[in-house]
Amino acid sequence: MRFSHSLLSGLLLAAATPAFAQDTAPPPPVTVSGTVGVYSDYRLRGISQTDKHAAVQGSLTIAHESGFYIGTFASNLSGWGTFGGANMELDAIGGYKHTFGSATIDTGVTWYTYPGGYSESDVVEFFGRLSGTAGPATLTAGVYYAPTQTSLGRIYDSAADYAAGIQRDPKRWDNLYITGDATAGIPNTPVTLRAHIGASKGNPGLGPNGTSLAPTGNYVDWNLGADWAVYKNLTLSVSYVDTDIGDRESAYLKPNLAKTTDGSSITDPTVVFSLSAAF
Repeated sequence: MRFSHSLLSGLLLAAATPAFAQDTAPPPPVTVSGTVGVYSDYRLRGISQTDKHAAVQGSLTIAHESGFYIGTFASNLSGWGTFGGANMELDAIGGYKHTFGSATIDTGVTWYTYPGGYSESDVVEFFGRLSGTAGPATLTAGVYYAPTQTSLGRIYDSAADYAAGIQRDPKRWDNLYITGDATAGIPNTPVTLRAHIGASKGNPGLGPNGTSLAPTGNYVDWNLGADWAVYKNLTLSVSYVDTDIGDRESAYLKPNLAKTTDGSSITDPTVVFSLSAAF
């Protein structure tokens, strides 16, 4: 109630302030931003989360001038047995972001949840990112670490165990993901080029409810793409996504991440198109 009263008072004050005063007004202590978009596929670290079908995604971030922020991300999922049968991913995010000279540090935690799925499918992961500029490019290095937890366990020790129906007591695992990203705008155009590479190291197999951040144990994913600012905050994007997961390694994706409904692997390379709007 106090927040709503303060917000209303601020709006009334802004409406009564002359335009020239607004130009020099300091930024608000709290800002709200977000995105909403449509994607031809939802690829998380190179692996399709939507059975190679389209996804609708949205995010919302509330940031304080101190650098602390909270946010959320949501997307539909394949709903064909992964993540305890959940049809949706809903993440909660909290962190701290600050700029020191030309470098920016961003650190926090993400809680991946899957509403409607079975228990023990949620994943908690800590992250740290460091960004800086090199000429016209912005470079970012990231480290993501999920500590040992049941959802990253493994119920089949091998593809042979899966084929024989032999389940083991889930062994808990942790997960490490290291990334490098680069973006650069093409001068005098509304186009920005992107490049990403990531290395995963974690549980070689799926957790009790089909959850895993590195289902083949160790693999590398990468993508190359471009963003075109079509109109104001509307962006059209295209990305080529691939991994080094081969047919033999993808056997660890069984039982419920091995193949899509059309028989092809969800780790196959693909081109992802998207249209998103920021506010």
